[in-house]
Amino acid sequence: MARPPAPPILLLLLLLHLLLATLNDPHCSVEAQQKQPIKAIVVLVLENRSFDHMLGWMKNSINPLIDGLTGSECNPRSTNDPESPPICVSDDAQYVDPDPGHSFEEVLEQVFGSGLVPSMSGFVQQALAISPNLSDTVMKGFRPENLPVFATLVREFAVFDRWFSSIPGPTQPNRLFVYSATSHGSTGNDKLKLLLGYPQKTIFDSLHEDGLDFAVYFKNIPTTLFYRSLRRLKYFSKFHWFQTFKDHARQGKLKSLSVIEPKYFDLVSSEADDDHPSHSVANGQRLVKEVYEALRSSPQWNESLLIVTTTSTADSMIMSRLLMLVSLTQTVSRGRAHFSSDSIGWEFGYPPLWFLHGSRKEQVHLSLDTPMINWSCTILHLF
Repeated sequence: MARPPAPPILLLLLLLHLLLATLNDPHCSVEAQQKQPIKAIVVLVLENRSFDHMLGWMKNSINPLIDGLTGSECNPRSTNDPESPPICVSDDAQYVDPDPGHSFEEVLEQVFGSGLVPSMSGFVQQALAISPNLSDTVMKGFRPENLPVFATLVREFAVFDRWFSSIPGPTQPNRLFVYSATSHGSTGNDKLKLLLGYPQKTIFDSLHEDGLDFAVYFKNIPTTLFYRSLRRLKYFSKFHWFQTFKDHARQGKLKSLSVIEPKYFDLVSSEADDDHPSHSVANGQRLVKEVYEALRSSPQWNESLLIVTTTSTADSMIMSRLLMLVSLTQTVSRGRAHFSSDSIGWEFGYPPLWFLHGSRKEQVHLSLDTPMINWSCTILHLF
């Protein structure tokens, strides 16, 4: 039996709340703004990789305090058969892996198996329903030496191993939560709604209202345009090609909030670097290195915060416990399972890495059960 779930992603501002813990005024005061050292926040959200899959094995060789993998975590081939032979975790994940299913319903099966308790026992069973070749793949993680960029950053900066995401499901609903604290009811990648644009207010709108600036740097498509408000003409100048991020960092011109959008699709001239299976993780490592080095060499380094996280688990094993149970409902009108708003915060994605005021906080380990929250005021509080 696998140990109960390891959380994943999204709540980009647990870290910022920790930074604000030393401030006396909880209401975004001018006094608080003058005390804090962070002037520029850079956010990179990669795709569909779980904490245990990417960093679980770093517990053994880098930081034993990380809630990672021990090697004893296993899943049965069938959660309905107590005699079903198990498949256990291993450290031989490949850079290019097939993409398991990660719809809302598929993730529920992974987390709950065939019962009502989040036992994290259904990863192998669900993978076998797609392909017999996936059963071992979903239980594999990376050796630290195969992820040299992440391994180095884990040694030097802070790792969160209780960083909870918002939706037990695919990419776009979780991405919507990142910058607006809601998916506007979506639990899947609804192409029509994405095309029309989601109407909710975003952190970008709040920054603009307060006279603060932001920038979105992209490679082939900015998914932030799935927010309807960002399609307004007044925001047109906020979007830049990725190379401009390096230029702005070098010139000390980074805005209050900088969003890095990876390359989501393979092109004839270059491959995707968003880490989404089956895209090569090696390309994702290269992207993180580029972003870090650009920021590290910037004159704004001592007043910058870099956060790296991921959208969802992509059905790779997550073995630590869930923050809370999910309330499941089936309705005729929706035609599919969904969950209530009190269920927010439940799987774990990729750990953010903390760079604060140029300080080296070696092997800082933060393990706090943190659900999704609205972090708009937190960013404004920092500024």
